[in-house]
This record gives sequence, structure tokens and C-alpha cells, in this order.
Amino acid sequence: MNKPLRRIAIFCGLLVLALLARDNWLQYVQADTLAKHEKNRRVTIERYSQPRGDIIVDGKPITGSKATPGSDLKYKRTWKDGPMWAPVTGYSSQRIGANQLEYIDDGILTGNDDRLFFRRTLDMLTGEKKEGGNVVTTLNSAAQKAAYDGLKSKGKGAVAAIDPSTGAILALASTPSYDPGSFAGNTNDEAQKFLDLDKDKDKPLVNRALRETYPPGSTFKVVTAAAALEHGLYDSIDEKTESPLPWTLPNTRTPLKNENNIPCKNVSLREALRISCNTVFGKIGSDLGKDKMLETAKKFGFNSEQFVPVRSNASNFPEDMDKPQTALSSIGQFETATTPLQMAMVASAIANDGTLMEPYMVSELQARNLDVIEKHSPKEMSEPLSKENAQKLQEMMETVVNEGTGTNAKIPGVTVGGKTGTAQHGVANSKNPYAWFISYAKTDSGSPVAVAVVVEDSDADRGDISGGGLAAPIAKNVMKAVIESKK
Repeated sequence: MNKPLRRIAIFCGLLVLALLARDNWLQYVQADTLAKHEKNRRVTIERYSQPRGDIIVDGKPITGSKATPGSDLKYKRTWKDGPMWAPVTGYSSQRIGANQLEYIDDGILTGNDDRLFFRRTLDMLTGEKKEGGNVVTTLNSAAQKAAYDGLKSKGKGAVAAIDPSTGAILALASTPSYDPGSFAGNTNDEAQKFLDLDKDKDKPLVNRALRETYPPGSTFKVVTAAAALEHGLYDSIDEKTESPLPWTLPNTRTPLKNENNIPCKNVSLREALRISCNTVFGKIGSDLGKDKMLETAKKFGFNSEQFVPVRSNASNFPEDMDKPQTALSSIGQFETATTPLQMAMVASAIANDGTLMEPYMVSELQARNLDVIEKHSPKEMSEPLSKENAQKLQEMMETVVNEGTGTNAKIPGVTVGGKTGTAQHGVANSKNPYAWFISYAKTDSGSPVAVAVVVEDSDADRGDISGGGLAAPIAKNVMKAVIESKK
């Protein structure tokens, strides 16, 4: 063989070897990745080839599946009361994909999770059709309805409710909401519906209870009160505080003002929380200093993301502050910002005698025959304050409801503690303020629920916007729903 032919033969041989190597790489190394790739049409066809498992509330499914004739994607997702449950379930769309629980637990719901391998094998041997498993939530349907109905008439807002003793999430509502069934299929019209929702300036696709952070206003004063008690600044909630009036922010000439010029000079912690004194709690934050305030805030969960299992944004208590900024942060202003879930955690820890339980909203995962695949066990997250100091703070919050700004949350025959808040919004407080209320309820058998409500944007006149007026009635109805459901 002459030299040119030999070179061509060697070159062709190398090409064959490269082709064989590439073929083996695809078949044996990348096969699993390619088989599961989201852009592999077969993966999508397989995902929607059978009815999806359900998300369960109070033992009943709030989701379903229905056939889609004429499509190679045979079944699409359906929801009962979609707009009410969307902040919990998220969406599952043949065109768009999935989010929240529908995404996190997709393997269980489709039946493809590795933990269902034995079940799938039995189904093949017995000829049973493959079906997805169930996601059992901790949600309380009556509480969710009370939260959603209360928010609908108020515009934008959110509610989070927790069982203080376990951390189980009982309600997670957000408005405006959306119907996930409106774009569950694979048509162009459904795709456009999603795009319209995604571009909506009111952000209906956002779960405000987990993903929006707001200035908490005066509701944060319970955290500051906890810091004052835990760090020994005050021992008694009824002793006079060293709180002059007027009180000037440290290193400035700017006096810190109280709303409506309420008389706050040297009042006790109990009275300061009852009438919501900025000067008292601003001075407490300044006297304690940023390190002690930050330590307490972090124990309540600030500055850390929460996974319930859906991710909740980290709430923020600033780490780099001067003295006047520390004072403002301690009354829920400056850069302090929080999710409704975080403030429900604050109320929950106080109601649970100082122990904060890790929040969660999935109690167990089930196979289609209801065998339990995974079960959640409540976990202690931290102890932001001692039992003694938690009970002192409970007394203060109960005074707020019985005699102060939170009387709209009273429930006959039930002990209720709470704190109102009206937080500034917009440049120079130019927009309608946020109305807040955090609370808990206690019965003879303990504290079954803690709630946080924020009304972000109300049609009410600016002068009529307050945590006690707008948010407290919603919290009251959520607490009542939980209590009545346990009878």
C-alpha cells in the first residue's frame, strides 16, 4: 500500500474509533442523564402518561387529573379551589413545568421516585397501571379558607399560620392569586395565560407569605422586648423604663416620634407594647446595641432562609448599623424586613414558651396504596427566650389584645395575644402603609395556632389603615377556624 492510501486508511480508522468511543459514551455514560433531560420529549410524554398523585389536605385531595384527548400528553393537572391553594401547591403545567410542592415532590407525584421502585416492580408483575403517590400536607382547610377570604377583600397581602408546638404550617395564603388550572395544558392559549400572569405588576404568581419581605413596623417590638428581657435590661414587665420624652436618636439632633404623640415617658414594657411606643423600644435597641439585638433576631430565624420544604426568603435584621440605625431597626424600620412566615415564627416561639419549632408543611409522602414512604418528625429549631421570659411576653401581648391596639382579635372564651404594626411604605412614606398583625391563641389544651397577617395594599383611605383595623380581624378568623376544627 502506498503512503497516501496508508494515511487515508489510518485516518478512517481513527474516525471509526472516535465514532465508537462517542457511541459508547452516549450509551453508557450519558444515557441516564439524556433519558431524564427536561428537553427529552419522551420524558415529558412519560410524566403525563398517567394520572398524577394528589396533594392532600385534611385527608382529602385538593388536586386531581383529567384526560387531554388528542394529545400525546395524556393527563393534565386539575385543582379544587385553585386560587386558594396555589400558594401551597404551586402549578404543574404541560407547557411551563412545575414549581413549589408540585416541583419539589414531582418524583412522588409521578411515581418516578427511586423510593417507589419496589412498588413499580410489583405493578409490572401484577399488570397494575403505574400511578403517582400522594403528598400529605399539614394544612388546615378551614384556616386556609379564612385566610384567603379575608385577604381577597383587602387587595394584596399574605397570611401564615403555624402550630406552635410542632411547627406545622396550618395556612399559607397570598393575594392576588391565580388559578393554576388555567395553564395546566399544552396549548398556546394556556402558555399566553401564564405569560400574562408573569408580567402582571401585582405579581399573582408570587407566594407573598414566603417570598416577599416587608418592613414589620411595630410587630418587631416583640423581638426587641424579648431581647430586653433575655439580656437583663429589664426584669419586670411592669417596672418603669428609663425612657425620656422626647428622646433623641443617638449622635443626632433628630427626635424619635411616637404615633399621635402618645404619652410614653418612662412607661413599663407592658404599657409600651400596649400603646406601641417608638421611643421606649428604640431606646431599648440603642441601649442593648446591635450585637445583642442581632443575636436575638437570629435566634428567632432572621437572616436565614427557611425550607418548608418550599424555600422562604431570608428575613433581614441589619448586621452593620450605627446607634441611630440600631434604634430604628429595633422598631421595625431602617432595613429590617421580614416575610409573614418569619413573623408567624416569632409569635409561635413566644406562644410555645420560648421554643421555636422548625416550620414545615408536608407531614408525609405516600405510595399510591397509602404506604408511608417518608414521615416528618417535628424538630426544635432554637430557643430565642427562656420559658419565664416567654410567659412575661405573653402577658404583654395579651394586654395588647385585651386593652390595647389589638382588641379586634378578641375571641370569646379564648386567650389571645397579639401585636399590631403599621409599617412605612414608599419614599418618604408616600404610599399606603403596610398593615400588620401577629398573634396566637391559647385554649385549655395549649396554644394551637400562631398567625401573621400583612395587608400590603388596601383600598382603604390612608388614615383608616392600621394593623388593628385591617389585619387583626383576618388573624382572628384564622385562629377561630383552627380552634373550631379541633373540637
